[in-house]
Amino acid sequence: MKQDIYAMGERAGALLKQRGERIAVGETSAGGLISASLLAVPGASAYFAGGAITYSVRSIRGLAGISIDDMRAKGIRSSSEPYAELLAATIRERHGSGVTWGLSETGAAGPGGNPYGDASGHTCMAVSGPVSIVRTLETGLDDRVTNMWLFAEAALALLVAVLETAPHSGPRDHS
Repeated sequence: MKQDIYAMGERAGALLKQRGERIAVGETSAGGLISASLLAVPGASAYFAGGAITYSVRSIRGLAGISIDDMRAKGIRSSSEPYAELLAATIRERHGSGVTWGLSETGAAGPGGNPYGDASGHTCMAVSGPVSIVRTLETGLDDRVTNMWLFAEAALALLVAVLETAPHSGPRDHS
């Protein structure tokens, strides 16, 4: 699995470089593995704008600038497709106009699921940019570490699929 996410990070990085685009990442249950796989590639500063592990209410508010009260008012909860979409869009916007893409992951690595009733192995991921897409993955596994790797791999695979098919947005201001 480690080689799989490195290969996916390498592919995503090559596509981002080729397109002249940058990305910001917000992740929860993957615990930084998504960002690490993108940063393991030499020259990552050409495409990686930044990232946040928004694992707690405090980090959701402080790092992503998302209010839990606002989420609740809109009927959005963590570990859901609407939250994955919100996190991907918000993390992209918070990193400035030079960032084309936002990538997010939010789930329940396990063991034992989460307080929202999602079983271990449940995650939602989203890509936000010129093309926006959201997906849910259910691994059916209760193994925390295995789920973290699978979540990162799935999020990176989604990103690569989008980058391989999305129209090129053209050069952007990288300030």
